[in-house]
Amino acid sequence: MLHALSAPECAAGTASIDRLRLAPVPLVPEVRLLTAEDAIVLWARLEAEAGHVLPPPFWASAWSGGQGLARYILDHPDIVAGRHVLDVASGSGLVAIAAAIAGAAGVTANDIDPYSIAAINANAHANGVELTLSSSDLLDGDGDGVDVVLAGDVLYHPSVAARMLPFLARVVAKGARGLVGDPDRGHLAHDRLERVATYEVPMSSAPEDAQLHLTSVLKPRRDQVDDRRAGPHGCGVHPMTAVR
Repeated sequence: MLHALSAPECAAGTASIDRLRLAPVPLVPEVRLLTAEDAIVLWARLEAEAGHVLPPPFWASAWSGGQGLARYILDHPDIVAGRHVLDVASGSGLVAIAAAIAGAAGVTANDIDPYSIAAINANAHANGVELTLSSSDLLDGDGDGVDVVLAGDVLYHPSVAARMLPFLARVVAKGARGLVGDPDRGHLAHDRLERVATYEVPMSSAPEDAQLHLTSVLKPRRDQVDDRRAGPHGCGVHPMTAVR
């Protein structure tokens, strides 16, 4: 589907500014991802190749929230070990890959962007893990019986948070665990989430995160979870992909 993902120019220092390279993630060096030297230039090239407008290639950067969440999972593997995990708005697949490395019984990486699905597949192979890929919009559901739902960098816009937070509330109300990775871009619902860990943001995170110095891992507050009030939101806004 994507030449840039099927044949990345990263093997011998040949990568140009509009290409991808396979490199360790700064906060999670156990994982290697295909990332862009310049995501904006990459975006322009992919749109030129496709011949139509594409969503931003969020899957081509290592976003701070996903890095923190992946680090937390690898440092606390008992959270996912032997469990069925859903990584929603998976982006590059970083968090899903970390869950697989940490011993999850099965990991579904979900994203509505087909380019993201291609990136997740390439990154999973590069890290020697198996993931189930899903391109469906799952945010009107409740996690469909999974044990753990992971969500990195999913609260970057009010319209996305308006669907994501009720989804996470329904997940927890059904008995699953939910974890969010977020550097607080200004849309963090402090009254609905509680912080469980904080990490310093690596300097080589996505350029858009350059002014962010800390990233946190959070979980829904149990006293705010009410499945009677967390019904599906039919606002019609699709979650954008957010790379972790």
